[in-house]
Amino acid sequence: MKPKEIPIIIPTKDIFVGDLKAPVTLTEFGDYESEACAKVNEVVEKLLKEFEGRMKFTTRHFPLTKIHQHSQKAAEASLGAAQEGKFWEMHNMIFAHRRRLGAISLREYAKDVGVVNKKFLDDLVNSTFGWQVKSDLMEGLDRGVRDVPAFFINGILFTGKPTYENLSKGITEALKEGKKKTAAAAKERV
Repeated sequence: MKPKEIPIIIPTKDIFVGDLKAPVTLTEFGDYESEACAKVNEVVEKLLKEFEGRMKFTTRHFPLTKIHQHSQKAAEASLGAAQEGKFWEMHNMIFAHRRRLGAISLREYAKDVGVVNKKFLDDLVNSTFGWQVKSDLMEGLDRGVRDVPAFFINGILFTGKPTYENLSKGITEALKEGKKKTAAAAKERV
């Protein structure tokens, strides 16, 4: 009997939008049912345009399941879509429909963004991607996240209110800091 092949699952830490070689990485820990995360998703869209080529963005799941009963499955659904290269489309679709996130609705959203996996609903019901979501949650807890949205700029916790203006300033500072380090390294080589 041939052993069953275990599929490789693409985790959120490997999913970015923006230039992969950008000097600044913006990471968000979020929850799909959170109104604050939905609002800040629009802020991130603007930041990606403003800092095109200089910033990449990634997200981690931090479902607040005690207050948001569908947040875990929504996060799992985004990972299901990620396996077909449709993470960001599903990410935005879930935020757009954050008040209707039952398993059947999530399957329909996946179809709408182009996911063709016929076992998508089975994967949701069986929590195929549950461990990856829990891994994101544990990473957030280890890094001091207690509420959402929580942002990190180049691995450093952003402590300001996550408005467009404040995040833009933080990213600009990180870009300046990166230039200083590059200049210092160049001087050392001389």
